[in-house]
Amino acid sequence: MKKVIVLGAGLVGKVMAADLAKDFDVTAVDISEDALKEVAALGIKIQKLDFSNVQQLAETIKPFDLVVGAVPGFLGFQTVKTVIEAGKNMVDISFFPEDPFLLDDLAKKHGVTVVTDCGVAPGMGNIILGYHNKRMTIHTYECLVGGLPLVREWPYEYKAVFSPIDVIEEYIRPARYVQNGAMVVKEALSDPELVHFDGVGTLESWNSDGLRSLIKTMPNIPNMIEKTLRYPGCIEYLRVLRETGLFSYETIDVKGVKVRPVDVLAKLLFPKWKLKPGEEEFTVMRIVMEGEENGKKKRYQYNLLDRTLNGTLSMARTTGYTCTAAVHLVADGLYTRKGISPPEFLGEEEKHFQFVRTYLADRGVQYKVTE
Repeated sequence: MKKVIVLGAGLVGKVMAADLAKDFDVTAVDISEDALKEVAALGIKIQKLDFSNVQQLAETIKPFDLVVGAVPGFLGFQTVKTVIEAGKNMVDISFFPEDPFLLDDLAKKHGVTVVTDCGVAPGMGNIILGYHNKRMTIHTYECLVGGLPLVREWPYEYKAVFSPIDVIEEYIRPARYVQNGAMVVKEALSDPELVHFDGVGTLESWNSDGLRSLIKTMPNIPNMIEKTLRYPGCIEYLRVLRETGLFSYETIDVKGVKVRPVDVLAKLLFPKWKLKPGEEEFTVMRIVMEGEENGKKKRYQYNLLDRTLNGTLSMARTTGYTCTAAVHLVADGLYTRKGISPPEFLGEEEKHFQFVRTYLADRGVQYKVTE
């Protein structure tokens, strides 16, 4: 039985470890003893590890056949680099801000396969686009996506399943999209729109930097955009927090102590954004692609509305199971492309695309497609 190590035992890491433990010898590692206790309660092996200690990380992953990355974004790039240098294949969902292709030559040099950004969006959205891009000429790609608590609760009407500092990144990182063949850069939270979703109601969409690798790998598509979804009204309070400087990474002096406002805000928000026991949430995503296929105009729409199931959070399932599907493809030698592979590369082959869709459907994550 192949040995897999999951770096990160948070809400998503725990779900991935449990899913992979059905087919692999799994060990989960984290710095948080509380997180590790929850994973250990599932009968999964655990080990405490500080991911910022590169030497210790390199030593820890040595005995394993494949590495799964679920660390906070600010640790992601260095973690992936360390895994590559150790000569290990990897599937990662850390969504780090750096360009993953900066590690492409290194990964090829070490002969390893690294699938990055393999969550729901980025992740499954890329896989879907990669599949159709090989089979049609796409003129327009739009992805609207969000994860929200089922019950709206003042003041935030939001709960986080990722580390709060990674969520805050969405609110400050400039949003890039492609319009008429040119890249456009706008501030995050810009161009709000109200959009109706069956089974959910009206949500608010706004520009976020979700295209990531697609801007580089899909230069043939003249119009591409991804927007984040929240309950209506959230943009205003987020803008107030941002303009106040509370999202800033620049240190300030508070009574002789140097602090970053974003660290203080993340510390304050974490307990308020934490889901309460038994609290449910949902993931909603709509992907629309328009273009020509076999000489005819074609429009594909993929819809996802996924809710907490049997106590397992929807965002953990939709993100985590996309990643664990890719783990199976890499571990079983079905996907062997060396170097950095964003998920759109994974989606190009029919058998890979169908494997991931079936894998997700078997776990209750259903993408409904209309033509």
